[in-house]
Amino acid sequence: TARAAAAQGAASAEQAGRAAPVSRPASPAPQATADSARNSSQSLRRALTILDALRHDAARGLSLVELADVLGTHKSTVSRLLAPLVEVHLVRRTPTGRFVLGAGTLRLGQAYLEGLDLRTVAEPHLADLMRASGATCHLVVRDGLDVVYIDKQENTAVVRMASRIGHRMPLYCTGVGKAILAASDVDLLESVLAHPLSAVTARTLTDPDALRAELRTVAQRGYAIDDRENETEVRCVAAAVVDHTETAIGALSVSALASHMPPARVRELGPLVVQAARAVSAGMGSVRCGYEPTGRNA
Repeated sequence: TARAAAAQGAASAEQAGRAAPVSRPASPAPQATADSARNSSQSLRRALTILDALRHDAARGLSLVELADVLGTHKSTVSRLLAPLVEVHLVRRTPTGRFVLGAGTLRLGQAYLEGLDLRTVAEPHLADLMRASGATCHLVVRDGLDVVYIDKQENTAVVRMASRIGHRMPLYCTGVGKAILAASDVDLLESVLAHPLSAVTARTLTDPDALRAELRTVAQRGYAIDDRENETEVRCVAAAVVDHTETAIGALSVSALASHMPPARVRELGPLVVQAARAVSAGMGSVRCGYEPTGRNA
């Protein structure tokens, strides 16, 4: 009928006027996202490996073929990885076609060094050493022919040490001082020996030859021992801290009453102190103590 036809036409018009559903792109599959992240991570690791390889051959540089050998990949892949590094001046291509570190790495290095603070770098390691040893731990820096105490982590459960932050002591009669001397150029030792080695206790080394022999032992062993040479009843085990130039800038130590630190305990603590000093040195940029920007030692 006419009325039915009109109703059907109205329904068709209403259906045609409705907005068509919007087509949305499908979300990426979780596996595709994970693969993309892995590929980005691999590219970053390879780029870091390039920088590390160029660091080891800083003067000569490396060719594209040599870099491909280092990475174990094709030259085309290396070229793709090098492009952004060259663009931001982390890598420079020489006129002979070899690749060397660029000026951008110098700017990064300067920024890193400006942000370094020995006390801040050492603080967690000094605290760990205190907990591991159960004794009082010190951090010092060298100032001329003396050491100056700049931090102290004290175990309050044992007898308190008389040392205090800001206190100054000679290099030759302290464990931290002997550790620094053993890790320094001989010129520093000669400067010390140009002055009388006054006895601080009855056990202080006052003979230059005896001090020289002791420092040779320290260098071979890796840590120094203050056997009641600075305080009558205190023993100390110390190791030097070096910076990015491999120069001894300070030392850290474990100290306790001699009755609480017999020789056997000294031998146990020595490796712990060395390990802590190496960790601090690495934080200060030492390559010799294990700093590896690509995480090879992780």
